[in-house]
Amino acid sequence: MSEKTAIVTGGSAGIGKSICQYFLADGYRVLNLSRRESDEKHELLVDYPVDLADVDATKAVIAEIAGKYDVRTVVHNAGVIRPGLIEDVDLEDLQYLANLHLSAAILLTQGVLDSMKAAGFGRIVIIGSRAMLGLETRTSYSATKAAQIGLVRTWAMELGQHGITVNAVAPGPIVTDMFTEVVPEDSDKAEQIAAGLPVKRLGRPDDVARAVMFLASPDNGFVTGQCLFVCGGASLGSLSL
Repeated sequence: MSEKTAIVTGGSAGIGKSICQYFLADGYRVLNLSRRESDEKHELLVDYPVDLADVDATKAVIAEIAGKYDVRTVVHNAGVIRPGLIEDVDLEDLQYLANLHLSAAILLTQGVLDSMKAAGFGRIVIIGSRAMLGLETRTSYSATKAAQIGLVRTWAMELGQHGITVNAVAPGPIVTDMFTEVVPEDSDKAEQIAAGLPVKRLGRPDDVARAVMFLASPDNGFVTGQCLFVCGGASLGSLSL
């Protein structure tokens, strides 16, 4: 199929759901790769239930998609935290996050590269995190999110000649289910975090989605290899959760 088609991972909730909504509003067919189906109903939204930390399952779903769609846009948003102080870091958790944040990004990109190169156009956006700069209890998460920037910069160098841009968006404290599991939305802690940001508020999923749409736009082919922080200024100093 030759219509505008975007893969969005983790598109059933939070930031990913907002990204899907923005793509749908812009006329894209959206392929949502997530552990559970979206409650969003739209004729251009197609759910592909998959655990992206499962390498074999990820390979299978990507092969299915590549055989059916010409994908020109990939947004790898899926992520989990698995918090813990260094004394409690579990290497199995680290491997899970590495599979989800890194291996899945590699497999997704490999699966759509032929289509992008043939078209002379592609947009790859990886959702990182402000936590890549360091954050207490985030050893595995920070490490794998920081590693994503290495992917972005390397692929930007390799793929620019084919009209393919590769960028990252690094959110700060965004009010999603994943965030409120750690910091309840109306808690004193949430107010404290917001007060510590230059913009004096927590972020919303659509703050991130708009940044993604900028980087995914066909009009922005001169931006590649970059990491755009959408963090209310949290990257300017320390952040404590």
